[in-house]
Order: sequence, then structure tokens, then C-alpha cells
Amino acid sequence: MAAFVTQPAPDFSATALVNGQFVDNFTLSQFQGKKVVLFFYPLDFTFVCPTEILAFSDAIAEFKARNTEVVGVSVDSQFSHAAWANTDRKEGGIKGLGFPLVSDLNKTIAESYGVLLPKAGIALRGLFIVNTKGILKHITVNDNSLGRNVEEVLRVLDAVDFTEQYGEVCPANWKKGEKAMKPTADGLKAYVAGK
Repeated sequence: MAAFVTQPAPDFSATALVNGQFVDNFTLSQFQGKKVVLFFYPLDFTFVCPTEILAFSDAIAEFKARNTEVVGVSVDSQFSHAAWANTDRKEGGIKGLGFPLVSDLNKTIAESYGVLLPKAGIALRGLFIVNTKGILKHITVNDNSLGRNVEEVLRVLDAVDFTEQYGEVCPANWKKGEKAMKPTADGLKAYVAGK
């Protein structure tokens, strides 16, 4: 079964590029107790991918402030990841990368998360938010022509924290600091009346 919201995130063990070094047996479960934004992208040295990776990297302090690790995954080798991470941004590279890139060369991770395009042999732009207990709380999957919005990912992380801490639910367009509601008919009425 592919990854599904409310279920444990599929664990994996793979080689990753972490702070410029290769790490064997890199796992998702090593982040137990932290939230994880696990995102898939098609390939290194492409076009939309570096814009996303750099946007996530440039916002890494925002993720850390939310007790969240960011992990990127593609079907490229760790050697390709390293070459790309050593290429200047002005040349289409991702120099200064602030989070791990996992090598899914055998495509099993993308397959277990339901984002593998088998004929193309690459992953769709899947993004998975895992809570501190390893449960999937949010999934989005984009066509590879559509880049993701880092601010929206941060907003959803705030919503995950809020709902888990207070037991309330977050209405449409909710942002940190705004009013939420109790998950009842009376809660909805109180929320609507207060708008």
C-alpha cells in the first residue's frame, strides 16, 4: 500500500548526501520526535527542481524553528547529488544546500510513497508531512511542471502543531495566530459568528 494520511510514513534506508558527506543507512525513522517534510523531485540538474530545493534550503531556519527536518529524495545517485550540491547557484546548482538529499536509485522509496512514474523512471513532485510520531499528516502531489510553495508548507506545519496541541481544527486559509474552531456543530457556529 502506498503512503496514506493517518498511517505511519513508510520508513526506508538509503544513502544520502548530508552536509557534503555520504551517509549510508540514512532512515526516516531517525527523526522520531521531530516532524519531517519529505519531498520528492524528478532529477538533479533540471529546471524547476533547483528553484524548489533552494527555496526550502533558504527557509531552513523556519523549519528548524518548527522542530522540523527537511529531506529531499530523487532517483539520482549520491554522486549526482554531490556534484549538483557543489555547483554554484548561478550555474543551476544548489551550492549551500541546508538539508539531506536521499538517493533512491532503485526507486523503491518513490514507489512506496506512490509517486513513481514507472515509464519515465522518475518521481512526481510529492510532498509528505510526517508528525513527531511518524504518522503522515499531509500529502500533496504535483505534476512535475508545477513547483511547490514553501510558505504553504510552513502554514500546514503550523496547522499540524496547532491541531495536535489544542485539539481544534483549522478552517480554510487558517494561519498561525488566527482563530480555529472546535470540531463540532457548535464550534462551527461560534467560528462563523466570530468572523
